[in-house]
Amino acid sequence: MSKIKVFNDPIYGLITFPTELIYELIDHRFFQRLRRISQVGLSSLVYPGAVHTRFHHSMGVAHLCSELIQNLRIKGVDISDEEYEAACAAALLHDIGHGPFSHALERKILPVSHEEITLQMMHLLDDELEGRLELAIKIFQNKYDRPFLHQMLSSQLDVDRMDYLSRDSYYSGVAEGVIGYDRIVKMMNVQNGKLVVEAKGRYSVDKFFMSRHLMYRQVYLHKTAVSAESMLVSFFDEYKEQSSDQEEGHSLLNSLIKSSEPLSGESLEEFALLDDNDIITLLKNHVKCDNFICSYMASGILNRRLLRTVFSTEAISGDFIESLRHKSEILLKISPTEASKTVIVGMDSHKVYDTNKPIMILHKGGNTEKYTPMIEIASNGTYSQTNYISYPKEIKI
Repeated sequence: MSKIKVFNDPIYGLITFPTELIYELIDHRFFQRLRRISQVGLSSLVYPGAVHTRFHHSMGVAHLCSELIQNLRIKGVDISDEEYEAACAAALLHDIGHGPFSHALERKILPVSHEEITLQMMHLLDDELEGRLELAIKIFQNKYDRPFLHQMLSSQLDVDRMDYLSRDSYYSGVAEGVIGYDRIVKMMNVQNGKLVVEAKGRYSVDKFFMSRHLMYRQVYLHKTAVSAESMLVSFFDEYKEQSSDQEEGHSLLNSLIKSSEPLSGESLEEFALLDDNDIITLLKNHVKCDNFICSYMASGILNRRLLRTVFSTEAISGDFIESLRHKSEILLKISPTEASKTVIVGMDSHKVYDTNKPIMILHKGGNTEKYTPMIEIASNGTYSQTNYISYPKEIKI
């Protein structure tokens, strides 16, 4: 390489990358855009320090990928320089398809997942780089004949999850999310082409799943963050509905929303121009608009006057929902249709550990066994599911 750049990361310290291609990708406009995409949506309204971005996270994932490959090489796993570079490139680019505020507006701007957008952006990059990302794309899609390279990036114990748990814990200040990522990386190995964890590392894996479960409870599904993101979705749905009848608003967003070819080269280039700032500006422009829902939600988000959110392990009663809508109609002096949009019912869930895709534990003799998590909610393979209802705080129950 003609020049090695050193990045100072608050989690890992000084980090570098193996080839010039990785630095070219970091400098590309698609990747630089991630500096303006929040890693954890609107969670900064709960944890003020959680203002880190997808750029931070993606750099961390690529670093852990590099560390893991170097560790596997020390253990005798044959990984070529070409595979090393491709895996790190796939790790770096795995989130370039995220839209503004990450998961909060998933499928709202373009009606496809961020993974599909990522793949199409990687193809555009590959064209620009004259085929230098061909192997990275195969690894990303799990179409390469060495599956452990894909498992490093996307599995139940991958470098993506290791970084976001470590990083989100650090920036939010929630200590329960701290994991021993360095020990997990060093305890990984390859057997029969697949990633395994050496038996000495199983307690670090236990800590990983416990931390992941607690981070969902305390950060990702915090009731205030759920409230803010549900308001953002409500605002955006209302904006899309009104923008279909007029040309006012954000012209680039309107163009994408109305596009009949959501994954054309042109729409991807337009999508790559959007970031959190566009949505913040959109909210500001609608604080005093004539549409009550847009105005109410926009003002609430910007000034942190959020809906009250209540979680329940049981399904929310239809009679309870209707009573809240009726009270909202009276208290806010709005129409029944508008009132129905101020009461938001939803469900969030996450699966701590999927027993259908088990992690394999490698013992000294070479035999393997399926990993069994320490915590009950993970070991039975079920979802942690929570129903919620959000409604105006003016309503007294």
